Amino acid sequence: MISAMMARLTGEPATMWGPSIVGFGRYAYTYDSGRSGEMCRIGFSPRKAELVLYVLNGVEDQSATLDRLGKHKSGKGCLYIKKLADVDLTVVEELVADKIARMDAQYPR
Repeated sequence: MISAMMARLTGEPATMWGPSIVGFGRYAYTYDSGRSGEMCRIGFSPRKAELVLYVLNGVEDQSATLDRLGKHKSGKGCLYIKKLADVDLTVVEELVADKIARMDAQYPR
């Protein structure tokens, strides 16, 4: 369900990033320190305890959307969900679409 949603919204196929992250699209980054790398534009990791979605742009500017989501925890760039039944999937889709738009603006394809 999450994989199909992300594939539909990005227009990209799912790709494994390491042993546990299912990602969609890719972008190259370089930090001020000079360190550089490549990562998926959005993704998720189906862990034992919870589903981790790599879709947040910073919790501060998404607090109103997260308030409508349902039962979850969030980190700087991650959303942690124990059961999909506990969240509103239309809000998840909104967060995914927002992340894609922000990534496209910051890192054009």
